[in-house]
Amino acid sequence: MSRIGKKPIAIPAGIEVSVAGTVISVKKGNKVSTVETHGRVNIEVAEGNVVLTRVGEDKTSSAFWGTYRALTSNAIDGLNAGFSKSLEINGVGYRAAVKGEVLELQLGYSHPINYEIPAGLEVTVEKNIINVKGADKQQVGQAAAIIRGFRKPEPYKGKGVKYTDEKIIRKAGKTSKK
Repeated sequence: MSRIGKKPIAIPAGIEVSVAGTVISVKKGNKVSTVETHGRVNIEVAEGNVVLTRVGEDKTSSAFWGTYRALTSNAIDGLNAGFSKSLEINGVGYRAAVKGEVLELQLGYSHPINYEIPAGLEVTVEKNIINVKGADKQQVGQAAAIIRGFRKPEPYKGKGVKYTDEKIIRKAGKTSKK
């Protein structure tokens, strides 16, 4: 039995939630986020809450129940407060700059890496910290993972791009025979 699916989702002030068939639309101002449920859960909006219920009694129905409840909750939280990820650049000569809609990274390669910032995301750089902000949790996490993937942190000197809350397990270097 899904414990996550049981919990109703409270709708904060300023956010409108509507259901059209199997699509949940979350709206705040001119921003709209949708969650397609493909008819796998029943949706009910009542008394300032969104309640999702299972369609069947099998295991996959329970899994979809919790999944779509989490996706709907993330859509509401994203429009209400937004999501963010922070990345830290470590290394001599490693730097980043935002130029228009492009994040330019210099990470020790012979050429700069230009990353097109996806629509709906805001990327800022302060010294060696890159902040990725947006309303879609999946999009924010994917963009941060792509930026980290350009130069993953290495275990010997800790150089590269890492999440600010990530711990790098350091390895000892070579030792000489004496």
